[in-house]
Amino acid sequence: MEHNAKYSIGIDLGTTHCGLSWVDRAASDGEKVLQGVLDIPQLTGPASVEAKPLLPSFLYLPHESELTAADMALPWGAQQDFVVGELARTRGAATPIRLVSSAKSWLCHPGVDRRSPLLPADAPPEVHRVSPLTASIRYLSHLRWAWEQAHPEAPFDAQDITVTIPASFDPAARELTAEACKAAGFQNLTLLEEPQAALYSWIQATGGDWRKQVSNGDVILVVDVGGGTTDLSLIAVLERDGNLELQRVAVGEHILLGGDNMDLALAYGVARKLAQEGKQLDAWQTRALAHGCRAAKEQLLADENLQAVPVVVPSRGSKLIGGSIRTEVTRAEVLAMLVEGFFPQVAVSDKPQTRARGALTQLGLPYAQDAAVTRHLAAFLSRQAGATEQIEGLQGTQPAGASFLHPTAILFNGGVLKAAQIEQRILAVVNGWLAAEGAQPARLLDGANLDLAVARGAAYYGHIAAQGHGVRIRGGTAQSYYVGVESNMPAIPGMEPPISALCLAPFGMEEGTEVALDAQEFGLVVGEPVRLRFFGSSVRRSDAVGTMLDFWGPEELVELQEIEAHLPAEGRASGEVVPVTLHARVTDIGTLELNAVPVGGSERWKVEFDVRAETTVADDSFAVH
Repeated sequence: MEHNAKYSIGIDLGTTHCGLSWVDRAASDGEKVLQGVLDIPQLTGPASVEAKPLLPSFLYLPHESELTAADMALPWGAQQDFVVGELARTRGAATPIRLVSSAKSWLCHPGVDRRSPLLPADAPPEVHRVSPLTASIRYLSHLRWAWEQAHPEAPFDAQDITVTIPASFDPAARELTAEACKAAGFQNLTLLEEPQAALYSWIQATGGDWRKQVSNGDVILVVDVGGGTTDLSLIAVLERDGNLELQRVAVGEHILLGGDNMDLALAYGVARKLAQEGKQLDAWQTRALAHGCRAAKEQLLADENLQAVPVVVPSRGSKLIGGSIRTEVTRAEVLAMLVEGFFPQVAVSDKPQTRARGALTQLGLPYAQDAAVTRHLAAFLSRQAGATEQIEGLQGTQPAGASFLHPTAILFNGGVLKAAQIEQRILAVVNGWLAAEGAQPARLLDGANLDLAVARGAAYYGHIAAQGHGVRIRGGTAQSYYVGVESNMPAIPGMEPPISALCLAPFGMEEGTEVALDAQEFGLVVGEPVRLRFFGSSVRRSDAVGTMLDFWGPEELVELQEIEAHLPAEGRASGEVVPVTLHARVTDIGTLELNAVPVGGSERWKVEFDVRAETTVADDSFAVH
C-alpha cells in the first residue's frame, strides 16, 4: 500500500447502489478523522446531470433512436452508448428488457460464464448484451471519473483504494471483483469484507468510545441484508496485552437473498391483487412492476409518514393511450410482506427449507430457496456453536451445552434494515433464542448510516491500515479450502473412485502468506486442461495445510467452483503426466492464488478458479501417485 497517498478511498460496489467515501490523511490525526462522502454526478434525465451521494448499480442500454449522444453526455466528456445510475434505474423500470441490474449477483453466480455477454438476461436479440464483469467495470469507471472531476489535484491512481465484497464471496468471485477493479484502472487496491467495513464504520462513528460499548469476550453478530445478498458474520472482542482487539470468528454461507427478492415478492403480491380486479399481467409487466415496487419500498421505508405510494405498470404497446395500469403499494402491505415473509418468528432449531424452485427463479439467479432470513440466521448460529472454543482467549466465554453460538451484541447493515420494524423483529427473534437458553439479551450497536456505512468503513480501514495503528479486525481467509484427490485404485464397474479432500489453505490464513504442500506430489497432465474439484468449509478450523480428509459430513465441506489447471507442454509430449506440488498464497489484496510447481523445477503455473459455464466432473488424470 502506498503510504504517501493523500486520500484513503473506500468504495462500496453494491448490488443496488455504489458509494464512495474518503479520508483526508493529512487532516486526520489518531482517532480524529476527517472523512467525507463523494456526491457522484450522474444522469437523472436526458442531458440532465445531478450529483447524488449514491450511484444506483443499474446500466441501461438504450435503443439507438431513444437517446442522442448529447442526452447521454457526462461532465468528463466520455462518449458512451449506455447510461449508468439514476436515469438507468428510472428508464429501466419502464423498459426492463434493456436494463442490466444485480450485476454483482451474477458476478458470483458459478453456473454461468461471467465474462460472456448475458445481461439483460431475457433481452430480445436486437439488444446488445454485456457481461456481469463489464457492467461492474462500468460502475467502477464511473466512480473513478467522478473522483477525478472533484479532485483534479489528487489523481485517483495515486490514492489508496479499498473496495468491499460480501464476506461470503468465494475465491472466484473475489478474483473477478479484483479483475473488474484492475480493468477500471484501479492501482493501489485492497479488498475488504462488507461486514468488517460496517464494523469499522461503527468504530469510527463512536469517536474512540467503542471500547466502552464492548468488552473482552463479547461476540458481535453482524447482520447485513443488502440488495442482493444476506451476509452473516461473527466478530469477537479479545483482550491482548491490555488492549481490546477484534477477531473474525465465522462467516456465513453465500445466501442470495436480499432486497431483489423482496421487490419480486411485492410485485407478485400486487399482481395477485390486480388479477382479482381482472387485470392480468404478463411476465414482462411483472418485471417492470418489480422495479416500481423497489422504488415504492424504498420511499415507504425511508419516510414513516407515507402510507401509500402509487405504482404504474406500463402497457406492452406504446400506442395504447391509457393502456398502463395504475395501482398503489401501501405501507401495511410492505411491512406485512417483508416482516412476516422474510423475517418470521422461528425457533433456533429451524433449518432453511429446500423445495422445488418456484416463481422467483425467472431471473436465472440461484436465489436462496427459503426466503426466511431468520431461518438462515438460526442455521448459521447453530453451525458455529463451538467456534469460540477454538480461539485463544475466548475459551469458556460461551455457556457449556449451548445449542447455538450466543452473540452478545448485534450490528445491522444494509438498506433493507432501514425499516425499524425489521430491526426490532430480528432483535426480538435472536433475544427469544437467547432467553430460552437462559442467556442475557444481545445489545444493539447503533449509529451506523446503513446506506453509506460500508463505503465509510472501507475508507477508514484504508486509513488505519496505512498508518499502522488503530484497531484492526484479525481475519484471514473466511474458510478452509480443499482440493479433491481421487484415489489411484483399479476401476470397479458402476463405482466412481473415492475422493479425498486435501487442505490447501487453512481457516484464517493471513493476507500476504504462502504455504507449500511439499509432502504431497500430484500427477498433472500437460498440454490439455485438467479440472479439479474444490471445496470450502466454514466449520473445520483446525485442519492444517496438507491434512487429508477421507470422510466428511454434509455440513462440513461445501463444493465450490472447479479449478482448472492447464500446463503448457513446453518441450514435453502433450498428455504426459508431470509430478507437481501445489502452493497456496493469500495475496495482499485478499484473493486466494494457487500455483502448481513441477518437482525439481522452478517454473510456476497459476491454477485458475474455473469461472466458466461448463461444469464437467474432474478428470481422473489428477491423481496422487
